[in-house]
Amino acid sequence: MKKLNDTLNRMPKPRNLQEQYDKMREEILAHPHVQQLIKDHAGEITRTVIEKNLMRLYEYISQERNCEQCKGLHHCANLMQGYKPILVFRRGSIELDYYPCEHKKIQDEKKKAETLIQSIYVPKDVLNATFQSIDLDHPSRLEAVRLATKFVDTFKKEPQKGLYIYGPFGVGKSYLLGAIANELAAINVSSFIVYFPEFIREMKQSLGDHSINEKLDTVKKAPVLMIDDIGAESMSSWMRDDILGTILQYRMLEGLSTFFTSNFDWSELEYHLTYSQRGEEEKMKSARVMERIKYLSTPVKLEGTNRRRK
Repeated sequence: MKKLNDTLNRMPKPRNLQEQYDKMREEILAHPHVQQLIKDHAGEITRTVIEKNLMRLYEYISQERNCEQCKGLHHCANLMQGYKPILVFRRGSIELDYYPCEHKKIQDEKKKAETLIQSIYVPKDVLNATFQSIDLDHPSRLEAVRLATKFVDTFKKEPQKGLYIYGPFGVGKSYLLGAIANELAAINVSSFIVYFPEFIREMKQSLGDHSINEKLDTVKKAPVLMIDDIGAESMSSWMRDDILGTILQYRMLEGLSTFFTSNFDWSELEYHLTYSQRGEEEKMKSARVMERIKYLSTPVKLEGTNRRRK
């Protein structure tokens, strides 16, 4: 109510209170959502009902205007941060119901996932990564950014294959994932970056506390999944077939976008996946996993200056 009073106090002062009241009432009744509510409940929402709920209607259009001018969850000016109001007519009265906005949903989804799985992360150095902040000092970097931009621009129109970004150490593969994640967040699309070597360690530990199925479901159902540094781990047959294979199979069948980064190209990764920790050669199983990776992603090589040596 304090914010509402502050808003009223900032309004230009008409000559008298009646003029101020009439101006506010006119503004409220001209709002399309208010007009639609009155139309939907014709005969029920009388003049008396409107007069009785005028301040509540003003509260609605003030907060709805904040949502239209939204600059992100941290800048939310609504009475309940991260929640948007909905007009409802209930038991003869106009009321406001509050629902989490898309920014709030994404934040809650990520917090829940991060609480459950510690290997879901965005590295500190890529928290503010954007396509514009990537140095285009090599033709491959220009191509990678072009493909990443195309993915973001067309994501909501139709299902998109992710990218398999490979190349030497320090050229910015993880940074590019962070930029894609941030650009997706700007259009209200949630994504998870999973550091794969740490994910494997966590899955092994989850066998002891019986949380593995819940964690596996969270990862495999992520709207956009980014598997960072695949190939840097010591791969067991169980992890390759029952964990990675299960995740990729689900995402392939559901058409869920999936990204990968690796120091290996496809043929090198297939060789890596062929041999288990015990030295067993399992070409068929490795080829099966690689077919899923190839179905889900488009390869793009990233080269350029090693940023870690600067």
